[in-house]
Amino acid sequence: MNSADANDRLPQPLLDAIAPHGSTRSFAAHAILINEGDATDSLYILLSGRVKVYASSEDGREVVLAEYGPGEYFGELSIDGEKRSASIKALTACSCRVVQGSELRQFLAEHPDFAVHLTRKLIRMVRRLTEQVRSIALQDVYGRMVRVLIELSAPAGEERVLRHKVTQQDIADRIGSSREMVNRVMKELTAGGYVTQRDGRLVILRKLPAAW
Repeated sequence: MNSADANDRLPQPLLDAIAPHGSTRSFAAHAILINEGDATDSLYILLSGRVKVYASSEDGREVVLAEYGPGEYFGELSIDGEKRSASIKALTACSCRVVQGSELRQFLAEHPDFAVHLTRKLIRMVRRLTEQVRSIALQDVYGRMVRVLIELSAPAGEERVLRHKVTQQDIADRIGSSREMVNRVMKELTAGGYVTQRDGRLVILRKLPAAW
C-alpha cells in the first residue's frame, strides 16, 4: 500500500510512444480525478505530483489502496468496460497525460511491450492488495501500523525516515482504523523512544517492537 513499485513507472520509450495518443491536463491539490462508479475509460499517466487511490463508504470512511507518483499510471482497469472500482484524488497539484479508452486499446494492439508492462503491473497490484487483505484480517492495529510505516519509509543510517509527510488520519485510512487509535499508539511509541518527528516527517529511531 505504499507508493507503487518503481517497476510500475513507464520507461521513457513507452512514455514517448504513448504521448501523441493523449492530451495533458492539470489538476489542483485535492481534486478528484476519478470517482468510484464512473463509467469513464481513460488511462492517466502521472507526469508530476502525487495521487492516492482509495475506496470509500456511504458514511465517508476511506481506505487507501495505493499512491502514485511521476511516471506511474492508473485507470487501466477500465479496459474491461466496467465502472471504476476506486476513486483517485490529487495529494498535490499534478499534471497527467490522459489517453482515451479507444486510443489505449489501439496502443495496446500496436505496442505489445506496453501490454507486458501492464500485465506485470496488475500482477504486482494483486499481490499488494492480497497482502493488505491478509494484514487487515490477521493483524491487530499495531501490526498493521508497523507494516505501513516500514512500507512508507526508507533507510537512513540506523534510522528509517518516511518518504513523505503523512498525518495520523492518513495512516488510519491505510490500515482501516480510527485516528484516535493511531494517535494512542504513536504517543506510546514516542514515549518509548521508538519514533520522533524531524522536519515535519516521522522518523523511526530503532527497530519497532514485534508487538505492543
